[in-house]
Amino acid sequence: MPETDTAAASFPSTDQPLIDLRADPFTLFEAWMQEAEKAEPNDPNAMVLATANAEGRPSARIVLLKGFDRRGFVFYTNMFSRKGRELEANPHAALLFHWKSLRRQIRIEGDIFPVSDEEADAYFASRSRISRLGAIASNQSRPLADRAIFEKRLKDAEEEFGEGPIPRPENWSGYRVTPQHFEFWQERPYRLHDRAIWERQGNEWDVTRLYP
Repeated sequence: MPETDTAAASFPSTDQPLIDLRADPFTLFEAWMQEAEKAEPNDPNAMVLATANAEGRPSARIVLLKGFDRRGFVFYTNMFSRKGRELEANPHAALLFHWKSLRRQIRIEGDIFPVSDEEADAYFASRSRISRLGAIASNQSRPLADRAIFEKRLKDAEEEFGEGPIPRPENWSGYRVTPQHFEFWQERPYRLHDRAIWERQGNEWDVTRLYP
């Protein structure tokens, strides 16, 4: 939409405090996520995951953050999916959280590492039964000639395991993005946004505010 250029707009005021450059990026992320969990109507843990293949050609999709700590940010997938194949060839990724209700976003870039089998097993066991069966039945990202084929595979898996335990497929696991870069962004009036970056330097973080 066109912006209104008036004298009153020259020096807009806002009650929103500036991003605190003294903050630890993980602590700041956790605080913003907690606010998002109260404000966002659906999936505050949704994030864009950007990957690239061996030739550097990018792709992006929405996935769900399933855990984070100072080691990094975890999501799960079929390892033979497009993102899994790209991460195998090029183990680096970028994440983007956008919370429209809060007018905030966080960008994270870093290296990719697989989670442990114990972590993957624990998370897989916490999923609903139909989701676990779906992980077994689905050849994620592969061509599907007819939806009925997938539904039959799902039914076959349900009959195979009955009410018994459902093991995690070997090709289904998690990845952890270990951040080397954070950017925190929050909207301010008239596109005069507040931005700050944290760049990892060994065990420390180099912090800089950016122009809008």
